[in-house]
Amino acid sequence: MEISKLRKVLIDQRNMNLSGSLYHKTQIDFAYNTNHMEGSTITPDETASIYDTGTILTSSDKVIVLKDATETKNHFTLFKYMLDTIEEKLSEDMIKKFHFILKDGTLTDSEKEWFNVGEYKKRKNFVGNIITTLPKDVEKDMKDLLNWYETISEKKFEDIIEFHVRFEHIHPFQDGNGRVGRIIMFRECLYNDIMPFFIEERNKDFYLSGIKEYQTNNEKGYLIDTCLNSQDNYEKLVNYFLEEDNN
Repeated sequence: MEISKLRKVLIDQRNMNLSGSLYHKTQIDFAYNTNHMEGSTITPDETASIYDTGTILTSSDKVIVLKDATETKNHFTLFKYMLDTIEEKLSEDMIKKFHFILKDGTLTDSEKEWFNVGEYKKRKNFVGNIITTLPKDVEKDMKDLLNWYETISEKKFEDIIEFHVRFEHIHPFQDGNGRVGRIIMFRECLYNDIMPFFIEERNKDFYLSGIKEYQTNNEKGYLIDTCLNSQDNYEKLVNYFLEEDNN
């Protein structure tokens, strides 16, 4: 299908705040999956409740982690902002804004001066056993990454995955890199007329193993296949809603 049509549908439904729409479903599913992959305790029903009513309906014996609820709400705002800026070229400022929106008001993170919400990390971090870029080198590495990306005149699916792998290896922020990286993938697919996707939580192990294999052994197929599977799943969702709209 024409991705320009999908882009228009998402933007139109976002502007109408249309309940029961593709935009509505994408917001809830994307926020739940990407946050749950990072250990969020918010369930799918609670995610929907936060989106639909701004409240959380839960069992009486469950303790809600405020940070998890805030990041769920923030991801909704982040997705809106991503669509609002979909006509703009990806930039450092945009990526920093993505991080700021995701982490703003998360208390334990945003109240720590060194956490540097919306700016690059001040302290070293790592992913699994992979050493990431040192804080002093992040700005240069991010500029190099974006400069490399800009040289690709017609970006393909594989180029966007390559960007993601390089971004996650830099790990430019103190926390939230996975979620920022995944919304960049969705955005860059949409921007470059490629069917977008988000990684489902059930594919978390395949996704993480795929990134590791890509980074350590230059084995690209594992991650690409995982992303293609997620792309197929989102395309089915898109076709369901658009076919319904055409009837």
